[in-house]
Amino acid sequence: MAEYQAQNKAKLIADVRRRFEAEYVTDKSDKYDPRDVEKLQQDDNWVESYLCWRHNIVDETLKMLDESFQWRKEISVNDLTEASIPRWLLEIGGIYLHGYDKEGNKLFWIRVKYHIKDQKTILDKKKLIAFWLERYAKRENGKPVTVMFDLSETGINSIDMDFVRFIINCFKVYYPKYLSKMVIFDMPWIMNAAFKIVKSWLGPEAVSLLKFTTKNDVQEYVSVEYLPPHMGGTDPFKYSYPPLVDDDFQTPLCENGPIASEDEASSKEDLESDGKESLETVSNEEQAALLKKSNVSEPICKAEESEKVDSKMKAFKKPLSVFKGPLLHISPAEELYFGSTESGEKKALIVLTNVTKNIVAFKVRTTAPEKYRVKPSNSSCDPGASVDIVVSPHGGLTVSAQDRFLIMAAEMEQSSGTSQTELTQFWKEVPRNKVMEHRLRCHIVESSKPTTLTLKDHAFNMSDKTSEDLYLQFANSRRDSDRSPP
Repeated sequence: MAEYQAQNKAKLIADVRRRFEAEYVTDKSDKYDPRDVEKLQQDDNWVESYLCWRHNIVDETLKMLDESFQWRKEISVNDLTEASIPRWLLEIGGIYLHGYDKEGNKLFWIRVKYHIKDQKTILDKKKLIAFWLERYAKRENGKPVTVMFDLSETGINSIDMDFVRFIINCFKVYYPKYLSKMVIFDMPWIMNAAFKIVKSWLGPEAVSLLKFTTKNDVQEYVSVEYLPPHMGGTDPFKYSYPPLVDDDFQTPLCENGPIASEDEASSKEDLESDGKESLETVSNEEQAALLKKSNVSEPICKAEESEKVDSKMKAFKKPLSVFKGPLLHISPAEELYFGSTESGEKKALIVLTNVTKNIVAFKVRTTAPEKYRVKPSNSSCDPGASVDIVVSPHGGLTVSAQDRFLIMAAEMEQSSGTSQTELTQFWKEVPRNKVMEHRLRCHIVESSKPTTLTLKDHAFNMSDKTSEDLYLQFANSRRDSDRSPP
């Protein structure tokens, strides 16, 4: 069944590309940006997003692409930069990205009280919406956003149905599949009639995505840590410009310098000090191979024990999922897996491999800096070498699906030094366009199933097996468990 669905999807994508080229591009090539046409031929996910929104009906998908591509050229979406937006619009803080909902979706804030209906500025405001969405789309490639439509302190002068319709069209036509939900907060009664019209614009499929909330129930969708005080939250964030809000990533706890023996020794001491703790790597599918020290009746000398720790770490360096960037290969590719609260939070491992001929400097940032220790979080990696980064929750704090990690990397000159002072200066001077960025989500593994515990108990009887061997056994045992009658 899965193979048939994949083949059918590939056929639909090919049909869309062939027909769009033959039926639309030939006659309207001047109405499209060539970069969009080229991306359509190369990016399967982009084609699929339009197909899914049109229920895999190719004719409807083609019409949607035509409308979307014409709009993208009219507003010059591919060329939008900060310089394209009037500075006062960026300074006012009416539209920006910040925080996450309870499902881990990015929050796209629209503070309606800062909007005044004005035909002279409406195009610039539409460009600002497009600027943020395009910026997000390029970074996250299809991950949805939750729109926070904040109507608190809104007056009659802020009601602009043309602008609202544009926002609806952004998610209905221009950025399909990007809308997780639209949280309408504190809507005044005077706008009840207006939002009946909005529902008709959305269509029956998307009406369910509208969530009307007040201070009493908005926490159903967004936790207090990402809600401002006027919504009953505790988020201390205050919008300011410049610079642009940079995805909320901050320096985590335990900011280490260049990787050295003390960092490696520290990591080993952490492992050796607690026989129940384990290091884990996972793929971005539901994979988790958890290791546990066994109780040995005969005494083992310290050298042998240290050698076993080394072998355990090496066994898990072979990645199950890898993001292949231009400077670094990063494993895991998309998600860091942690044990559930029930089993106790476990450490996660990020492996960076330098694929260049020069030293690569790297930094790790997180949206929850108070929660995590990262060792090392600011260091460098030699050509062809790999660096292990250990991520562990701090002080008993709970891992959340809302938490994110950002890995930043930049290639250094051969003559550059890698001391802490030199790295600090390097990051101050390196051009933004020379920095590679990759984001990782957090995932909590539920470990209550007996198969997981069995794997942990017997892991060290399989010391000669690779991480792939462990994962295959884990997957097989999971499958057998799922097939067994309750």
